[in-house]
Amino acid sequence: MKSVTEFQARTYVENHADRLIRILRDLVSIPSENRAPYGAEGACQEYVASFMRHHGCTPALYTPIEAPGIESHPLFWPGRDYTGRPNVVAPVKGEGGGQSLVLSGHVDTVPIGSRKWTRKPFGGEIEGNKLFGRGANDMKAGIAANLFVLETLRALEIKLLGDLVIETVVDEEFGGVNGTLAGRLLGYNADAAILTEPTSLRICPAQRGGRTAHIRFEAPNAGILGRRGPSAVEQLRVFLNAANEFAETRRRSARAHPYYRHLDNPVPANVTRIQTAPWGVSEPPNVPSECMLEFFWEAMPGETLPDIDGEFNSWLDALLQAHPSLFTTRPEVVFPIRWLPGSALDPEAKLIQELSRCAAEVRGSTPLIQGIEGPCDLFVFHEFGIPTVLWGARGGNTHNPDEYVELDSLVEAAAVLLAFVCRWCGVSRS
Repeated sequence: MKSVTEFQARTYVENHADRLIRILRDLVSIPSENRAPYGAEGACQEYVASFMRHHGCTPALYTPIEAPGIESHPLFWPGRDYTGRPNVVAPVKGEGGGQSLVLSGHVDTVPIGSRKWTRKPFGGEIEGNKLFGRGANDMKAGIAANLFVLETLRALEIKLLGDLVIETVVDEEFGGVNGTLAGRLLGYNADAAILTEPTSLRICPAQRGGRTAHIRFEAPNAGILGRRGPSAVEQLRVFLNAANEFAETRRRSARAHPYYRHLDNPVPANVTRIQTAPWGVSEPPNVPSECMLEFFWEAMPGETLPDIDGEFNSWLDALLQAHPSLFTTRPEVVFPIRWLPGSALDPEAKLIQELSRCAAEVRGSTPLIQGIEGPCDLFVFHEFGIPTVLWGARGGNTHNPDEYVELDSLVEAAAVLLAFVCRWCGVSRS
């Protein structure tokens, strides 16, 4: 086969959709939960490595900590344990004369959690157009598409001109980044890269930044029910009211990046978790003297950590000064994961233009070009000067029970990916 047209790519993937779905079900059936600082990606990575070997590759397995200079790199996040948690990479050498490309995805998922699922978290159950399971959407569908492209290139005996690098990395969730960083430090780089995160069939050349704070309120003299005096719950009430004001101030003051102008609120700030005293009749019914809260707010590409932290600290200081009798003890603020900066690729980048044209020809409509709504590892590739975008399927309940991916969107995403790999890298006529 001399080349792959956009029509041929779509037709081939549609005719072999059952195979693509089988790969995804295999991946979902193997738990790979990240429970930072630990993780259980090893078995799933062994499946990926075996798949690559079966299709003629010689994959390399290495732990992130093996990358030279990683522990002294500014993006490295210490304190993670990588025992039994290897990255997997398969370089596919081209015949020369073409552009190189990295297809990357993270194999780790968030835990299934304690909330009730109505489907088996690792069952890969299919209902209508949806395949359910932890990681089905984020982001084993993307990894399945990458592996399916590798399998198709071998099945059709397509020889690329440019080099293709396919990798699956560990420890992306919970602000990991070290897995992706290790791949770049070890030189698994290219002229461009695609992270097959779930984008709902949009091309996403940007990510929002994110800052997570754990805030502990203490009122040691709260006492038992019926006594007067400030409590942690009162502190929480004041904080929640002020947090709404902080979010509104951010919405008005933060300059929306062009990739995010379609959003009503490009920089949301949310309380994501609250914890006070343990629940139940086995606990004494006292007024809580302690309360913990998780606060997460997002940032635009271009905003810096000193700006973000400075704005937050100034706001918090003003809040405490306005209520001195309530906050007799200064709340403790801890940042449990790294600062994840926003990042954006130039809209005139060749990668965006060519992927957009390719997607339009495969799907019959031009995809939206927008920034992804949350942080991810995209910024690492940008830091290394590699033009990179996100492209992937559509799904829902991400990080929640009954996570799913829509199978028709997976087929479309894989068809575009196959056609683009051939277009970008070039196909040998031999």
